Amino acid sequence: MLHRTGPAYGEWLTYRKIPATMRQAIIAVEDHRYRTHFGIDPIALARAAHFAFANRETGRRMQGASTITQQVARTLFLSRDYDLQRKVDEIVVAMAMERKFTKDQILELYLNRIYFGGGAYGIDAASRRFYGHDATRLTISEAALLAGLPKAPSSYAPTADPEAALGRAGVVLSRLRTTGQAPSAPQTAQDIEFAPKADPQLRTSSRHFIDWIEPQVEELAPNLAGNVDVFTTLSPRLQQASLDAISEHTGANQQAALVALEENGAIRAMIGGLDYATSTYNRVTEARRQPGSSFKLFVYLSALEAGYRPSSAVYDGPITIRGWSPQNSSGRYSGIIPLRSAFAWSLNTVAARLGQDVGTKKIADMAHRLGISSPVPSTPSMVLGTADVRLLDMTRAYATVASLGRSVVPYGISRIAMNQQTIYQREDLPPQQIVSAQNAADMVRLMSGTVDYGTGRAANFGRAAAGKTGTTNSGKDGWFIGFSGGIVAGVWMGRDDAKPIPGMQGGRGPARTFASFMKQATQERPNVVTLSPLPQSATLSATPAATSQTRQQPVKSADQQNASAPSTPTPNASLTPPPETSERAPGRSRAIRPGA
Repeated sequence: MLHRTGPAYGEWLTYRKIPATMRQAIIAVEDHRYRTHFGIDPIALARAAHFAFANRETGRRMQGASTITQQVARTLFLSRDYDLQRKVDEIVVAMAMERKFTKDQILELYLNRIYFGGGAYGIDAASRRFYGHDATRLTISEAALLAGLPKAPSSYAPTADPEAALGRAGVVLSRLRTTGQAPSAPQTAQDIEFAPKADPQLRTSSRHFIDWIEPQVEELAPNLAGNVDVFTTLSPRLQQASLDAISEHTGANQQAALVALEENGAIRAMIGGLDYATSTYNRVTEARRQPGSSFKLFVYLSALEAGYRPSSAVYDGPITIRGWSPQNSSGRYSGIIPLRSAFAWSLNTVAARLGQDVGTKKIADMAHRLGISSPVPSTPSMVLGTADVRLLDMTRAYATVASLGRSVVPYGISRIAMNQQTIYQREDLPPQQIVSAQNAADMVRLMSGTVDYGTGRAANFGRAAAGKTGTTNSGKDGWFIGFSGGIVAGVWMGRDDAKPIPGMQGGRGPARTFASFMKQATQERPNVVTLSPLPQSATLSATPAATSQTRQQPVKSADQQNASAPSTPTPNASLTPPPETSERAPGRSRAIRPGA
């Protein structure tokens, strides 16, 4: 369970479906003369009145006089305020109920409506909450524990104090024996297994994700009422892995965010910030920051679409465009090099030349095609990632490449159920081919070079991976976005006030965070860059073959190009992901649950 709002009501159980041990236990401890009185218990009432009179100076009120029928009357028809008039009204209503309904009907009503603590109303909700199964399978010890809760739910509920709950269950078992309801009841509660508690760290770390999906619940399933279960795509294991990775590599006075999704868009992990308690601001879905060189995905993809190939020769040298003169971070130039090397080493002058050749408007259009929702000005410097973008949008764009050009829509809700009936089920729509599989496959080759020998070497975690670093001026933002084994992960680091961070580079903290996370996330996944099946014409080979030049660029001979370009091994990418299954216990109220 990630999050719950509102009270939980279980399935309504008819009298015959309620286990006999549960009926016996509640009568034994709450009202052992229930079957013989007429709505009120004169003996218990007289004893309680004597107690109240004896303690009139202390202000202690009359206790222990309410029968099960009176409790139902109070719960359904009267206020919780305590005064003499309400007590009189309670007696009148209880006696009227006894004339109108049978004892079995009143007991059924009581057990389905009474509060058991932990937000659970009714025995079915309580059984699911505390034991993880429905109330029809209650053992005598489990029933005794539940029967002991209505007296003081906040004190005895297992979620509040398991030892107190077990002690109270022992009292109920004793009452079962002494009243003859169950003479063979055990001396102490035995073989009770409580439902596992949600990890507090998981609950806290997932709150940014919860805030993101909650408004979507009403959009997907309007007019919700009663018990609502929201089943999400979030993986507890990957959420913990993302939290561990972020915590390990984020420096002091910094913020960080991470989002990981399947190639079909299902979000498996989301860290919107280091501490939800101090900042509810979601840096995955709300923050807009400059992506730096991670934006070059769109530049190079546009170039591939225009006819460039990974082996195409490009020129790395000084350039000035309308007064703008970009510099490489190294301050050096390499001359004529293959496109794959320019991308792997993140050369700014090459990106500027590509932008001039292909056209910045086409690059902006490419960004929007792949899911960037914020404006992208068509200025010369946009090729270096000067437009403000969201981390989720950028990760979505990389997921489109990982799925070989097919559209990806991030989502966090897989199913919604109301009163145990499914009212929304996520169905994957046929994806659109945003870019050709061939161009996407070539882009994967380029990004594999970044991890293998380029600026993202710190992201190498010993398995096939592809990605891109991003660093903004003065180290204000660091990015790494990449994928492996069907998981796409985006990492951002920086400060909310956008102040520079000494030493901040996408190839350092963000790349290391990616590596730490993916090492855990891909343990049981195929060792491939992408799981998407490739058409035969676009199969990723171990050594990409040289292709003919289609652009007018300064070129070397074909032999010189191949000699200067390190090969980029890419494992077989024709595997499909194994199905993930999960067992989800049904829940109540507005319950938000993790995925597999």
